[in-house]
Amino acid sequence: MATEATFTVPSDQFPLGTVFERLPGVTVELERIIPARDVVIPYFWVRGTEATDVEDAFSTHPGVTNIEFVDSVADEHLLRVEWAVDYDDVLTVLTETRIALIEAVGTSEQWTFDIRGDDRQDIASFQQRCRELGIPITLTKLHALTPVDSDVETALTDPQQEVLALAYERGYFNSPRDTTMADLGDELGISQQAVASRLRRGTESIMGTVLSKSRPGE
Repeated sequence: MATEATFTVPSDQFPLGTVFERLPGVTVELERIIPARDVVIPYFWVRGTEATDVEDAFSTHPGVTNIEFVDSVADEHLLRVEWAVDYDDVLTVLTETRIALIEAVGTSEQWTFDIRGDDRQDIASFQQRCRELGIPITLTKLHALTPVDSDVETALTDPQQEVLALAYERGYFNSPRDTTMADLGDELGISQQAVASRLRRGTESIMGTVLSKSRPGE
């Protein structure tokens, strides 16, 4: 089943992130494209500053060989980028694993990526490859594309969704498990008992929502 995920990366752990050292108030958004073997996202937008500041700010960035100013509309500026082919980053992994990029937005705090795979294994493979390359991604949201997605999300509280997403990312639901409730609690700064409660209540909410939509014989 097709699956969407949202993950974050520290602002300085992605090419173009050095722009925030000079322009901490801007927002950077990559133009959406489905990755292919020889095509990586060629354009991005910078919002919240003057055109002259944009050109001055984009000079040297790890993972980037060239950046060209294309056009401006008010305080939004379109630039073309050429990525370094030998630099391992999130875009490299998206291309390798054939994961579709839905949206990517960067601020001085972090980069947020929304992606889509054909199934959960695709997302898991993407996460594993990032770990192998030492790319510090944090999964914040994961859901299958089904008609009840919105109902499931509404049924979960933010703390429940946070615990469930982290548990999935860290392999808590694997057999054997790759992590423990205590480890999850340490990472989230909460007790093991709180983790257990949120996992249980979150799972109950998901099962109740999904099963309420099912009917015998359907």
